Amino acid sequence: MTSTSAQPGRRSASMKDVAARAGVSVKTVSNVINGAHVGAATRERVERAIADLGYRPNISARNLRRGRTGILALAVSEVDVPYFAELARLIVDTAEEHGYTILIDQTGGDPKREQYVVDGMGARLVDGIVFSPVAMDHLDIARRTDTTPLILLGERVSAGTADHVAIDNVAAARTATAHLAGQGRRRIAAIGTQPSYAQGTATMRESGYRAALNDAGLPVDESLIVAARQYHRRDGAEAAAYLTELENPPDAVFCFNDTLALGAMRTLHDRGYRIPEDVAVVGFDDIDDGRYNVPSLTTISPDKAGIARSALRLLLDRIAAVDSPPREVTVSHELRVRESSGAGPRRRP
Repeated sequence: MTSTSAQPGRRSASMKDVAARAGVSVKTVSNVINGAHVGAATRERVERAIADLGYRPNISARNLRRGRTGILALAVSEVDVPYFAELARLIVDTAEEHGYTILIDQTGGDPKREQYVVDGMGARLVDGIVFSPVAMDHLDIARRTDTTPLILLGERVSAGTADHVAIDNVAAARTATAHLAGQGRRRIAAIGTQPSYAQGTATMRESGYRAALNDAGLPVDESLIVAARQYHRRDGAEAAAYLTELENPPDAVFCFNDTLALGAMRTLHDRGYRIPEDVAVVGFDDIDDGRYNVPSLTTISPDKAGIARSALRLLLDRIAAVDSPPREVTVSHELRVRESSGAGPRRRP
């Protein structure tokens, strides 16, 4: 097996070089590359050695022998949503470490396009799929007959129909809302509910928001809970416009993603509200835009690199024909406190 090196002009790293760097056998390196079962600590050492040496296996001949394409798919609703764009980069990088190319498909949340994804995206087009559904639920997934390995992301589907990677959205939203309550905020709004969906990310985050209010002894004011048809900046801006027109507007806003929060912050700024003195704002996803906004955005930061690693590890296992019940992987998250919630509320007259 040959490889290409990331350093032009130098000898290409070999599988033997990777084995020596990781302190394992060549067979173990081969197992990691092929997605076979390897202990977590050993796999991590091998993957680190592969990255350090810039090793890239030539899998063309192997794929031909095994009837594979060397291509994996990532299917998301909107590729220009910053969270998905950042996650896609991480998945591409992780797949490349294993010698795979990623095909990215945008479904637009259309049921027919999502059905195409779960039907395998065409005969022998890809070896496996990482899929974040919007229109489909677990019953739709359970009815699939295609055998292409499938890994699900997010909270839209679960219930053990396929391997599934997500964060604990209830706990994360509870943390975000509790942070605002801990800052002395008493009228905490939520932007991003989606009542048309009986389950999914929005439902989980709303549940965590409500639980945190209850924990803090604060009433749930339904007028402060605002739906968002989509999770774009304009949806956040429109929701904030509604909130500022209330007779008793909020002193804090928890937005179900960062782009909603950035849109809301623009409206608050335009209407003369100071952030965080008048209204504190917390988002969700920790996208780069929020980090560099003025003020910088407090947010829930999911381990996006962990999501990418977990999804690819599960997918490679399935491609290697690992036979096991559907697996649930919960990835960690943390609250990143920044300027948008960094001060106590201004006393109202």
